[in-house]
Amino acid sequence: MPYIELKTTAAVSENKAQALKAAFGKAIECFPGKTESWLMVNIEDQKKMWFKGDNSRDCAMVSVDLLGSVSSSASEKMTAKLCEVLSNELSLSPDRVYVKYSGFSDWGWNGGNF
Repeated sequence: MPYIELKTTAAVSENKAQALKAAFGKAIECFPGKTESWLMVNIEDQKKMWFKGDNSRDCAMVSVDLLGSVSSSASEKMTAKLCEVLSNELSLSPDRVYVKYSGFSDWGWNGGNF
């Protein structure tokens, strides 16, 4: 039950969105037991964002939500992968990317909770 949300100042074409979705689907496997088969992805592009008070270069905020706890070692690997993907697909510098992780004990779907 993972969810990845990308907010970025960069423009994201449909082809890039598909590439990001696929790459996020592989990256989520950094977390044991998580796969693309339950992954939901939201991509919001061309946002008005400032990083360190500066909006002269593109930046991004990535939120990763998971059912269960977030281990530091898995999130470290995931951050590296996400920064690599955003650099490759959107030419975003890793020093212009924040990644936030949240783990939840309750997660609803299909009228009930897991």
